[in-house]
Parts: sequence; structure tokens; C-alpha cells
Amino acid sequence: MWRKASVAALLALAVGYLYYGSPELPEQILQYISLPNIQSPSQNSPNSQKSVEQLISAAWDALITLPTRQWSKVAVGVNACVDVVLSGVGLLQALAVDPGVGLDHEVLRSKEDLREAFIHYMERGAAAERFFSDKEVFQRIARAAAEYPGAKLYVGGNAALIGQKLATYPDLMVLLCGPVGPKLHEMLDEQIVVPPESLQETDEYHLILEYKAGEQWGSIQAPQANRFIFSHDVSNGAMSSLETFVASLDDFQPELVVLSGLHMMEGQGRQLWEERLKEAVSAISDIRRDVPIHLELASMTDKDYMNSIMQEQVMPIVSSIGLNEQELLFLSQAGEGPHSDLAAWKGIPDMGRVSDILLWILEQHGRSDPSSEADLTRIHFHTLAYHILATVDGYWGNQAAAVMAGARVASSQSCGLQTVDVSKVELKAPLDFHSSHSEPREKLSLNPAEPVTVWRRGNVTFHMTPVLVCKQPLRTVGLGDAISAEGLIYSELKTQQPF
Repeated sequence: MWRKASVAALLALAVGYLYYGSPELPEQILQYISLPNIQSPSQNSPNSQKSVEQLISAAWDALITLPTRQWSKVAVGVNACVDVVLSGVGLLQALAVDPGVGLDHEVLRSKEDLREAFIHYMERGAAAERFFSDKEVFQRIARAAAEYPGAKLYVGGNAALIGQKLATYPDLMVLLCGPVGPKLHEMLDEQIVVPPESLQETDEYHLILEYKAGEQWGSIQAPQANRFIFSHDVSNGAMSSLETFVASLDDFQPELVVLSGLHMMEGQGRQLWEERLKEAVSAISDIRRDVPIHLELASMTDKDYMNSIMQEQVMPIVSSIGLNEQELLFLSQAGEGPHSDLAAWKGIPDMGRVSDILLWILEQHGRSDPSSEADLTRIHFHTLAYHILATVDGYWGNQAAAVMAGARVASSQSCGLQTVDVSKVELKAPLDFHSSHSEPREKLSLNPAEPVTVWRRGNVTFHMTPVLVCKQPLRTVGLGDAISAEGLIYSELKTQQPF
């Protein structure tokens, strides 16, 4: 009793000193106050010494588990190439191009178009992909890129990259269809099966111009690391391997089909893509109805083309899609969906707005209504700071693990590592957010010790997890493909009913 009274008296005396303006407490008082006895309970908790990043990473490792039923055969098609990765600013300087004002171009026709489009996206820190229409000019630029000091060659193309990621799981057989030249074939994982009809004499090359966070060129400074991709790729541009891909499925008998490369057709001109898209839909429709199809989207600029994919052609016959924030907003702009008045995202995309657009896609173009004839029941959205998996109830399982697995691979791969190093990453996602941008909406929060926030809107369930963003990313190309592949690996199809 006496001891408690003494401590109370000392504390009162200390408060009195502070109240009357004394900047320091007498040293004798400080010696008597036992700090551990007056700490709050939270400071004594086991997690108090751990950073938020440590908590999230440890929770991922504890909570990410493979589904009960796993895929044994996955077929992937149809875009594949060799990526030449190098400094964007370095290449443009080597081409004797001066910095200037940025301007977007749907199709690149010259070095000047390339410079303007690169600047346009670099100053926004946004990813983009464009077709270069002049074959001879592209070949000259490609030669300069290949000879640039530090340029590196990698497996490229969404399908090939997804195939490579899937092939890291030894019990999974992967079929890859696409224009596979000798260099690409040499670089592919030996576990990947390539049909003889997909092999060709020459490789398709894509140039990947990377820039780092804070990198400057003239008056432009990149707000975050990203890349600008361009190519003159006619084989992938016409999806010339699609029919071969679909024909090979009869022998391979996959449990899951992953489709990509539709964005490559956009640069071929309206007449070509209108006709080819109908042929593509006809080919895709030949895939067995009980086999789910995941469509990986990529950067596009033609709203009519996107509308054809979304409303009339492809999206109704696939069961899952993967996309980033640029593609999500453009999809809404093309279809005059929620928040389509936004010209671009500012900073980290607002989770409420993202949730609104994801719900709109599943309601308007998916099977959120049980009477709908559409097959779409799953969307895997990824942006730098966080990922969201939105699924129609009753079709997919293990989605909390799936969204966390996608985020974990983004955190490790961007740093060039096999596992997450918490000293090299940081949390950028908000800890508090809303389920929608408009009323009624639910206020939600992120618990780092259990880093999946779940909410429902109608019969659609949303799973959100943060990404531990790499402070100094080594390579951004293929991150979206790795994220989608990892998310699919950890996903389980709950229904055996035809999609």
C-alpha cells in the first residue's frame, strides 16, 4: 500500500514540475519511477518488438497453404517471346534522343513516338505496352538494345512467363503454346512441354525499357519503378498459335487453361482484330466446358477493342481474369462503368473505387446473377501496394491463401529473391479503408497479424492483402504474370459443374 502511494506521489510531483514549466524532472524522481510497471499492455505484448512488415511476412508463411485438390495439368498460351531488358533512359540516350514533353501514342511509328510515349508513362510511374509499326526502324532499335551494356535476355510473353512460374512446382505438368524460337526454347524450363507445331526458326523480340523510382531524365522524375514495353511482333500480334493451342488440348487434357496475348492484336488495326477476334472466340469455345479458363489481360488503348473483348466476345466465356490498376480503370472507361470519369489513378488506387469496378464487372459481365449465361466468377486484381481477389460465392476455394501467395511472390521476386527479406520491403497499403467509394459502405481495417481483410457485397466476396513493396526493385517485368500464376496455383475449383 505504502509503495503504491509513494509512486502516486512521485508521479504527481512530476506532473507538477511539467505543469509549471520545468523542462526536466529531478534525476532522483526518475530513478524511483519503475518504467516497466507503468507501460501499457500493448507494449509488453510479444508482437511489440516486431515491425509491421515482419508481422505480415510471418503471417503469410503461417497462413498460405495449398488447396486440398491441386491442378496436375495446366495448358498455357499463346504469346511467347524473348525479352531484352535494359535501361529505358540509357537506350533513348544511345539513340541520340533528347528528353521533352510526354505524349501517349496507341501505335508507335518512329523514335519520336517512342520517346514521347516513354516519357508519358515514366512521369506517371505506370506500365504500358505498345506495338511498333515500322519493322525496319524497330529492327535498328532492337540491335542497339541488344548491344547496350548491361542489356539482359529473358523468357518473355505473358504465356511463357506464366508457364515458367507454374513449372517451378514439380508435380505440375505445363503445356506451352506460342511462337517459340530457338533462343526461347533454350531458356524454357525443361518441365514445359512445347508442341512441335509451336516451334519456329526465329524468335520474336520484345524491348523492355525499365526505369527506377526517382530516376530522372531532363525535367521528368519517375515516382516509382516500372517499365515500358514495345515490339514489332506479328506472330503474337495475330495470335497465330491459338488454333494450334486449342487443338493440342485434346491430347494434353488440362484441368486449367490460361490464355493471354489478346492485347497484342490491338496494334494490328481494326479490320484485322475484328475478324481475328471472332476466330479466337470460335477457337476458345471449342475448349471443354468443364475446364476453367483464366484470361490474363495487359495494357490496351482502343476502347472499341476492349468493349469487344468485354461485352461481345471473350470475357463471357472465361471463368477468371487477372489485371492491374491501369487495365481495370481502362476496362471501366471503355464500358462506362463506375469511376470511368477518372483520367488516371492518383497514387495508390482507392480500394473502395477498385471494389466498385470489380463488383460491376462481375455483375455486368460475370455470373454474379445465377441466371446469367456468362462464365466469369473470379477476378485477381493487383497493384503495387495491395491485391484483391473478387469471387462469386460457390465457385472458388482457398482464396485467402491465393491472394496472399500472389502478394508474397510480388514482394520477393521484385527484390530478386526467393523469399521475402523484411529489411528490403515496406508497407504502403493503408491500414484503414472502405468497401466502396459511395454509400452505403463498410469501414474496414487491416490486421498485420492476419493480413487478409474479407468483405462481401451481394454474393461476391472480396479478399484483400497488402504487398510488402520492394524498396529497390531489381526487375518489374513479369511480376503480374507471376502473381496470377501463383494465385492460380493456390486456388481450388469448388464446383464440377460446367462453366
